[in-house]
Amino acid sequence: MKRSLYTADHEEFRSVVREFVDREVVDNIERWEEERLIDRDVWLAAGKQGILGLPAPVEYGGAGQFRDYRFRNVVLEELARVHATSLASSFSLQDDIAIPYLTSLGNDEQKARWLPRMVAGALIGAIAMTEPGTGSDLRGIRTSGTRVDGGWVVNGAKTFITNGIHSDLVITVVRTDPEGGSRGFTLMVVERDMPGFSRGRKLNKVGLHGQDTAELVFEEVFVPDANVVGEIGGGFGQLVHHLPLERLSIAAAAVAGSAAILQSTVEYVDDRVAFGQPIADFQNTRFVLADVATEIDVTRAFVDQAIRAWNAEELTVVDAAKAKLWASEMQGRVVDRCLQLHGGYGFMLEYPVGRAYQDARIQRIFGGANEIMRQIIGQDLFGRR
Repeated sequence: MKRSLYTADHEEFRSVVREFVDREVVDNIERWEEERLIDRDVWLAAGKQGILGLPAPVEYGGAGQFRDYRFRNVVLEELARVHATSLASSFSLQDDIAIPYLTSLGNDEQKARWLPRMVAGALIGAIAMTEPGTGSDLRGIRTSGTRVDGGWVVNGAKTFITNGIHSDLVITVVRTDPEGGSRGFTLMVVERDMPGFSRGRKLNKVGLHGQDTAELVFEEVFVPDANVVGEIGGGFGQLVHHLPLERLSIAAAAVAGSAAILQSTVEYVDDRVAFGQPIADFQNTRFVLADVATEIDVTRAFVDQAIRAWNAEELTVVDAAKAKLWASEMQGRVVDRCLQLHGGYGFMLEYPVGRAYQDARIQRIFGGANEIMRQIIGQDLFGRR
């Protein structure tokens, strides 16, 4: 089915992204995975090429494309093409979470202070929600902020923080009113060199090995009022408001990653010979890949429509949850079936499908576990009863 999502401008941008990926990314992927850390140089190169900061306003050096996610989707597809999943996830944190939070919630001074360097790749952002023992239950956050003259003293710990090692600024969810319920949380930017702020372990994960994920520790960290983002006590509502974009990002990455693995699998089975003929000539192979191709195309149609809805400011919390739920579950099925067609070679990390099998598993967990997505959709069916 002909795809009608993109215009000539998007395809022209794709050629820029593809050239960047082939020049700066392809030869470094294996080293990043082995070293468990992506070079900061590639962030600077991406900023120079105009691949970072797409949602940031033009006056701060960005592309001003907050309401055209098609440009971001091009980046996801081109990184998926070469199986650069870890880098795609790190860039998504910057462009789909950190920059949109500051763009929509930050004041003029904060935007001028942070956004130009984030667009340039010189300043890497992170968001710290999850804590040991809380998982998807954001209401259980215990990191506290105590009011003092000129700001807040923050104490607590966060875990599973994407870009946690490299991050220069961390948008941190802090409980500022223990009795405030959902109105008891505030977003604050904790910066790299603030006394009392430290990194814990660089976490050893099942997948996304190149992407740095860390524990963060806050011990009597003074955060000035100038670093409070948005309304005091409005943090929970601000988080909920921004989750649809994060979930759209996960869904879009799932489709792009699945399509890339299908392509590499088609090439593999066409070359691999068993019982005197290419594996591609077996009926089972063709039936499996027919199912995989159909699932990807049908899912892409829904996610493309979700992208259009986002661009039109019509993407609902429920539809974003549906996109994230279905696309991430689909990705798990696709990667598993493609790995099976590789036989024993699929279990080797030298083949893209092996790493994809590892990397795809988190898709059903972050951005809100899929059980939460089902709860959101189910509540909508019954009027949130």
